Amino acid sequence: MNDLISIIMPVKNGKKYISEALQTIKKQNMNVEIIVVDDGSTDNTAEIAKSEGCKVLRYEVSEGQVKAKNKGLKAANGKYILFHDHDDVMNDGALKRLYDEISGDNSISAVQAMVKDYISPEIPEEEKQRTIIKQNPYYGLFTGAILIRKSAFDLTGDFKANVDTGEIIEWLGNMEKHNLKVKKIDFVSTNRRVHSSNFGKTHQKKEYKDYAAVLRAKIKRGANAGT
Repeated sequence: MNDLISIIMPVKNGKKYISEALQTIKKQNMNVEIIVVDDGSTDNTAEIAKSEGCKVLRYEVSEGQVKAKNKGLKAANGKYILFHDHDDVMNDGALKRLYDEISGDNSISAVQAMVKDYISPEIPEEEKQRTIIKQNPYYGLFTGAILIRKSAFDLTGDFKANVDTGEIIEWLGNMEKHNLKVKKIDFVSTNRRVHSSNFGKTHQKKEYKDYAAVLRAKIKRGANAGT
């Protein structure tokens, strides 16, 4: 049996899509624990996750997806960590491919696959016509596309709680700082569902602000180090 993989799923009011996401993870037929961090949902997200056999952690009041990720990390028992959005769909065999890549190469701390966008089939036709998605696969982070050694977080630490949406850049910077290698592989592991309430859409202004703040801090650190 393969080493335990902890799959962490931060979610708020995810009853519409979470069952499908969980089923695609279960179909991977790997040694996993699924940790659902319910970030103050007002629907029955937690009950659905429990019925699917997940470990469910909960914030009574929403604290944001970054704190939810940190909460999941603290509860994780696996040798490897994968973050998965509650509304995305993992392709068959994807988790084994990621696991085989990282477990067979001790020089890497994470392995990163690609993501493919698709428009959620139930949204109205008029909205579909207005929705622009990336036509080609792209490398994704924290969306079911990257498998990370849990030991990497011993060096990088938790995600910064004051950054709601820019934790991706911050984390990559910390990996680079500690000379931790991320290997990219050319296959699509996950299909990213695009719909009207995607986090990236509803938090777009905050996302740009956080990315700018993280990049400014990175530039400042480089200047102070004389690089």
